[in-house]
Amino acid sequence: MKSTIRSLIGPALAGAVILTSLTGCGRKDDPISTAAKAEKAAGIAAPDLAETKAIAEAGFIYGLPLVMNYAIMHEFCVDKNSGQYKGPFNQIKNDARVFTYEDTAVVTPNSDTPYSMLWLDLRAEPIVISVPAVPKERYYSVQLIDGNLYNYGYIGSRATGTEPGDYLVAGPEWKGETPAGVRQVFRSTTPFSLVIFRTQLFQADDMPNVVEVQAGYKSQPLSAFLKQPAPPAAPEIDFLPASSKGVKDNFYDYLDFALKFIPESPEDKEIRARLARIGVGPGKTFDFKDLTPEHKAEILLAMKEGEEKLEKYLASALKDINGWKISSPFGDREFYKGDWLLRAAAAKAGIYGNDSIEATYPMTRVDADGETLDGSKHNYTIKFPAGDLPPVNAFWSVTMYDGKSQLLIKNPINRYLINSPMLPDLKKNEDGSLTLYIQKDSPGPERESNWLPAPNGTIYLVMRLYWPKTEAPSILPAGKGTWKPPGIQRVK
Repeated sequence: MKSTIRSLIGPALAGAVILTSLTGCGRKDDPISTAAKAEKAAGIAAPDLAETKAIAEAGFIYGLPLVMNYAIMHEFCVDKNSGQYKGPFNQIKNDARVFTYEDTAVVTPNSDTPYSMLWLDLRAEPIVISVPAVPKERYYSVQLIDGNLYNYGYIGSRATGTEPGDYLVAGPEWKGETPAGVRQVFRSTTPFSLVIFRTQLFQADDMPNVVEVQAGYKSQPLSAFLKQPAPPAAPEIDFLPASSKGVKDNFYDYLDFALKFIPESPEDKEIRARLARIGVGPGKTFDFKDLTPEHKAEILLAMKEGEEKLEKYLASALKDINGWKISSPFGDREFYKGDWLLRAAAAKAGIYGNDSIEATYPMTRVDADGETLDGSKHNYTIKFPAGDLPPVNAFWSVTMYDGKSQLLIKNPINRYLINSPMLPDLKKNEDGSLTLYIQKDSPGPERESNWLPAPNGTIYLVMRLYWPKTEAPSILPAGKGTWKPPGIQRVK
């Protein structure tokens, strides 16, 4: 996502500046000018170009997670021709496979666990999610994420145990009581919400067992659960067409539309009011192409500088341990408390990440000496000392991504990660330590079991620790724990 946004900002900005010098004044239907006229009529001074840029930059940081989420939702359950379509709202889509390089809608996708996806439309009534009994040795989790990118609840091995149960998910307008038979009620801050089911796969021939667990995941409207008549259906929505690839060209258009389905809160009241001053938000109709050349130039500069601010934050604000960046950037509404920079950084690092107590994500682009990882130039290793593997209650993994796109890479052995379920097939050193080989070409038959194929270019590595242990050694608190991931060594 990062590289696609930045790659076109420069040329687009240059074009906008040239247009400014050639054409001067803008159109009468410019959304910023329209907003300014409304403010003038109300006796409020309209924002000048500098203030417009400042608002747009703050809006970019506030809105990036919302825009990314809206584009993914549209690809997954609105646009049947997107190539990423999973199914309609309120229906679970089970994938009896793990993500591969062909999955491009979500950056840094998890390839550890087969996914089940459920996009909820909670406008008409709540939805009841049911889970089956799951064997204690098989980790599973159900993550609830709303349109604000808040993780507002969990079901699963850690959070609720492995017994079967029914759970109710309600939207912001629901006022009912907890129905009989429902173990817990979760409340989304938005009418649309994503539910991600992750079910542990031990090895390839274990997939039928995963499918059996997935078959037990159910969703139904509350009225069906209670065997009562259904309420009137929610009105149809003419969704603005959107795609993950289109974020770079249509950012504020997407944000304007996404905000229609995100109720204002005390945390975002100020930024929403500022965005309204440039014609973005409910009751507005923002269209970038209608802006004056001057405003186009300022808004493109705002996106560029907002992107640079995010890059700087990700490079400096996260705890650096042996070259790995470790933090806890994902959480619920109380966790963020209106820190939009933290929320945007979380989405950029890997949208839909878990709370640290569910999974912690060390990530790196550099070796132990701070040099950029590049599979076209070097081979690398990661060595875990004997008895010092990642400390988890569930399992751990190390996943390879392309450094530019943050997507999984095509490789000759179709291996995108190495994880703890693979330990019986990995070769340990004589002293009991474990070495993983990170390179674009095979390290040879005798080492291929421990080979994590790398791209022919820059590398982005993410370590996932599912249900990390809290007793020492532990990676928790994230970035301050007693366990530290080993640095990546360049083969010389």
